[in-house]
Amino acid sequence: MNRFKVSKFRHTEARLPRREAWINDIRAGTAPSCGNHIKSSCSLIAFNSDRPGVLGIVPLEDQGEDKRHMAYLGCHSDLVTDLDFSPFDDFLLATGSADRTVKLWRLLAPGQALPSVPGVVLEEDLPVAVLQFHPTTDGVLVSAAGTAVKVWDAAKQQPLAELAAHGDLVQSAVWSRDGALVGTACKDKQLRIFDPRAKPQASQSTQAHENSRDSRLAWTDTQEHLVSTGFNQMREREVKLWDTRLFSSALASLTLDTSPGSLVPLLDPDSRLLVLAGKGESQLYCYEVAPQQPALSPVTQCVLESVLRGAALVPRRALAVMGCEVLRVLQLSDTAIVPISYHVPRKAVEFHEDLFPDTAGCVPACDSHTWWAGSSQQVQKVSLNPACWPWPSFTSCLVPAVDPPTDRAQPQEPPVGDADPSTDPSEGFSSPPSSLTSPSTPSSLGPSRSSTSGIGTSPSQRSLQSLLGPSSKFRHTQGTVLHRDSHITNLKGLNLTTPGESDGFCANQLRVAVPLLSSGGQVAVLELRKPGRLPDTALPTLQNGAAVTDLAWDPFDTHRLAVAGEDARIRLWRVPPEGLEEVLTTPEAVLTGHTEKIYSLRFHPLAADVLASSSYDLTVRIWDLQAGAEQLKLQGHQDQIFGLAWSPDGQQLATVCKDGRVRVYDPRSGPEPLQEGPGPEGGRGARIVWVCDGRCLLVSGFDSRSERQLLLYAADALAGGPLAVLGLDVAPSTLLPSYDPDTSLVLLTGKGDTRVFLYELLPEAPFFLECNSFTSPDPHKGFVLLPKTECDVREVEFARCLRLRQTSLEPVAFRLPRVRKEFFQDDVFPDTAVSWEPALSAEAWLRGTNGRPRRLSLQPPDMTPVSQAPREAPARRVPSSVQYLEEKSDQQKKEELLNAMVAKLGNREDPLPQDSFEGVDENEWD
Repeated sequence: MNRFKVSKFRHTEARLPRREAWINDIRAGTAPSCGNHIKSSCSLIAFNSDRPGVLGIVPLEDQGEDKRHMAYLGCHSDLVTDLDFSPFDDFLLATGSADRTVKLWRLLAPGQALPSVPGVVLEEDLPVAVLQFHPTTDGVLVSAAGTAVKVWDAAKQQPLAELAAHGDLVQSAVWSRDGALVGTACKDKQLRIFDPRAKPQASQSTQAHENSRDSRLAWTDTQEHLVSTGFNQMREREVKLWDTRLFSSALASLTLDTSPGSLVPLLDPDSRLLVLAGKGESQLYCYEVAPQQPALSPVTQCVLESVLRGAALVPRRALAVMGCEVLRVLQLSDTAIVPISYHVPRKAVEFHEDLFPDTAGCVPACDSHTWWAGSSQQVQKVSLNPACWPWPSFTSCLVPAVDPPTDRAQPQEPPVGDADPSTDPSEGFSSPPSSLTSPSTPSSLGPSRSSTSGIGTSPSQRSLQSLLGPSSKFRHTQGTVLHRDSHITNLKGLNLTTPGESDGFCANQLRVAVPLLSSGGQVAVLELRKPGRLPDTALPTLQNGAAVTDLAWDPFDTHRLAVAGEDARIRLWRVPPEGLEEVLTTPEAVLTGHTEKIYSLRFHPLAADVLASSSYDLTVRIWDLQAGAEQLKLQGHQDQIFGLAWSPDGQQLATVCKDGRVRVYDPRSGPEPLQEGPGPEGGRGARIVWVCDGRCLLVSGFDSRSERQLLLYAADALAGGPLAVLGLDVAPSTLLPSYDPDTSLVLLTGKGDTRVFLYELLPEAPFFLECNSFTSPDPHKGFVLLPKTECDVREVEFARCLRLRQTSLEPVAFRLPRVRKEFFQDDVFPDTAVSWEPALSAEAWLRGTNGRPRRLSLQPPDMTPVSQAPREAPARRVPSSVQYLEEKSDQQKKEELLNAMVAKLGNREDPLPQDSFEGVDENEWD
């Protein structure tokens, strides 16, 4: 277009649909990322949900039904940062995530089960920022992670090229329309052009925008022109058009406003219409892009009814061409997807070739090998004229198509298992990571990522999981912070710098002990039975006289607290039954023997008055509290002892050490370890716990790249190395494991984390079964597991924890969604060990006697086990009247209301009441 030629799009209007045409009842994610949060093919829409790692999948068209089928795909263990549909295969979806993987998924037709595993997994070294399929070739895509940009051959699951490192984080990476060039925008303010088949270095570069905030790119229909969006030095949003033949300066520049939301450029190469969508805004701008001046001509603006969280263009092959729909934008809001159509008014209802030139078809021009060899063949174009339909179809061989089940699967609901649909947990949850490997030698500890997602809902999906491997019955766990009435608030002066070997605080069924920051090693004791706001005045404390390094409640005496200090002493305190009402300065007993600062304390699980402690003097000492003396000393450590744990039967003690070794001792047989094996490679910290009825050891630590990982060992074969290694994420804090032996679930989180990972552990492959993780809006300072008796079994609550925040203490309940909650879920609650009663005395244990705990049923007297409950035929769910009315159109509602009013008035043919009145004769009027 030039100044002497009138644009055919000058009268284009944006049409907002009625609310009946919206895709409602969604919950969109709002986490910041470089992606658009929503993408569309000619058949499906995929969008970020409010659960990290979970995408919503919905049909593009309503298919004649009142309500579209909504499905949820649990695809990553962390935030999905970008996604893209194949330009050739409507059901091939690529997703990139902060968990450092790119995955390709084969989706099925609407209403059918979503896959539980991806077809292809590509591993990145850093969180993935953006990705895009190649526009002419099947099986090639580009991804950006950190400062690196890679061109992938997805079929071979290996990169074809890794482009030269950028100066900062890459914010955008897009293919030119012909697939020859890659354009990137970077936080270092540079715009670069690459020819990946020629050389990894940039062929051209220039400064794009003066501000380093979010910058995006979009190519026009040629490789000579591309559009960039960003911010200038005055923090104003701007759009620039670039000519790659004159790359030193922009061909045209347009400044918009000073809004903080980043601009998402949606450019249709065929019509050259550019829609600018600002995240967090309520307005869309539409421009026409031309190589001549004026290069950016305004076409129309559209005011939205809700705030925009993401936006995407619908492919041109899915437009209503007979209605002169030249563009369709999908607006992602917090609760709905709104399709916005751009129409050019025309009088004649016919196909207008000037508005709809031939567009790229859905058959790729070549394969990855041919393209990489230098082919520049382009995708054959097809006409949008309905008379030329149908077009040739294509199904990518990257992820083979799966035959749909014979019975049509029911529409999927959000992944909450068998939950009551009215249940709505207050906290978010997500599918946890899965980077699992089974090393055959101790040296092979590098994690490789598995492809399981851990979220499945439909029967057909569960049957698919049964073919691929077991899944945990706890996979749909819901973690919920309990009501504020149960919180303890107004905590002040907490000591948040306790050593990494300590949990930071400890709790039993009655009390919580929390170290304070004040001098003298003070410990506050809070009563769980007295929640509420603490007074502003100073709390009564235990005065230790030295900084606290660790503390632990005696499991068999709820009033006795053991506190370790930097002065190498262990103090035993007796808290009065009514609670701590005054400052205590004299402990019940003081244990001396260590020569350096003490790391951690662990009470014996079965024997009364037996305590183990580890210290900087590289020893583990076992104390008889009744005698107040050291009885055993374990040696053999070459460096700092990170953690220690008693076996469930109390016969052995395991340690993990900074020297990279895991050791198991039989304290009563000798001071040297029975066996040892390779531990975590990283030296930043580690924890150890016995799992699987004492058959295995679980170690949480770091690898050589500072990635947090879990290592599972056979307790009787440490020398052979771990059975499996699971890589999680990169974070500075050590994962603190809390293991529930009744369910074989381990809860893992670190100080300062916002997420609690959950895994069910098995002694054989696949070893780790993923469950939904618990996330909170702010980081916690500590997280401990309470005794099993604190769980509300009527609500299928299998674990209750305490979460320590900066100024409060909150109980968190982990529950399993079940429909028939009126029955006792005996498959979830087996008989539990009576951990509050000792099985033997310290003297008996030291003589060599072993004991077993008494077991107790958690079944309430008035509940029947679900295993004995009568079976019920599946009831058909009938929607409520409110839902029924919501699904009707406005016209239907008006007609029903009018009919009801008429029926209430009665039959119009009936005589009126005044017709039966007796009047006066005519002669009486005179």
